[in-house]
Amino acid sequence: MTPRELGYHMPAEWEPHEATWLSWPHKEESWPGAFVSVPGIFVELTRHLAESELVRINVADADFAERVMTLLRAGGVNTDAVRFHFNPTNDAWARDHGPNYIVLDGAGGRERAINDWGYNAWGDKYPPYDLDDVIPTRIAEEMNEVLFQPGIVMEGGSLDVNGRGSLITTEACLLNPNRNPRLNREQIERRLIDYLGVTNILWLGEGIVGDDTDGHVDDLTRFVAPDTVVTVIEDDPRDENYRVLVENHERLSRMKDQVGDPLRVIKLPMPGPVYFGDQRLPASYANFYIANRSVLVPTYRHANDAKACEILQQCFPDRRVIGVDCVNLIWGLGSIHCVTQQQPAAGAIIL
Repeated sequence: MTPRELGYHMPAEWEPHEATWLSWPHKEESWPGAFVSVPGIFVELTRHLAESELVRINVADADFAERVMTLLRAGGVNTDAVRFHFNPTNDAWARDHGPNYIVLDGAGGRERAINDWGYNAWGDKYPPYDLDDVIPTRIAEEMNEVLFQPGIVMEGGSLDVNGRGSLITTEACLLNPNRNPRLNREQIERRLIDYLGVTNILWLGEGIVGDDTDGHVDDLTRFVAPDTVVTVIEDDPRDENYRVLVENHERLSRMKDQVGDPLRVIKLPMPGPVYFGDQRLPASYANFYIANRSVLVPTYRHANDAKACEILQQCFPDRRVIGVDCVNLIWGLGSIHCVTQQQPAAGAIIL
């Protein structure tokens, strides 16, 4: 039986977490010339996350864990909330190679399971990725979680859900032949329905410039409530992202939620072009992460940083919005949401 037939669904990111998963960075080639600053950004993320939930960190071995622990202690992290897991990785993008949790709500509380989607480093762009591909299975085995294997390639950053039946994604990514060339749109939708328990799939078009994932939705549009999304907009008609983001906004304006009501759409600004050398990077405020008591927002030393944080603070009045400088992190072509993966709380959950 599929997870949907068993009653499982993927919860919204704002629902209670037991933990956040990170895969500690070690691949210097992902941030050529700038890697030295990246572990410090992970320390900052861990410090904020550990204020409200466990932080589970994938490392290769005990020596690696000790080196990371030294950094965390020096950075003022509450290390009582940190757990190390000996899962070697190829890279640090836990959103895409980490466990995709689904939940089953019953009289006894909430039970968890894991979907182990196939992972091919965004269309075989960055081999090897064999260690990353098996991370969900390793975690399910270690934590004695129920494991489902949908049998298709899928990344966590390519979709976002509201926990009530709606899912948003992009044609540029999910329909790209470098992922599942033998599946058409209807077949991919069937897998999403069967393995994530959704009923309403919403399709955007293209992604932003510089995004090597072929258009992950977590750089574009995110649910912030069951009936509400935020979506990035570029105000400068001369900017390369202007047309794409206008088109996606127009699509959103026609979309409806799982009960047939129009989506509420809130605009987020873009930070303006961010470059490393002559390469434009996929900098976007939509790549935020919703923790139990905070929302971690990437900032880019731009005038729109404060505006974006203010908009998101209005969306999450019960959480503290924290800006984290990601100018160096984005050189790896990903930001805060790309390096985090939520583990929903289990047991008696009050929503």
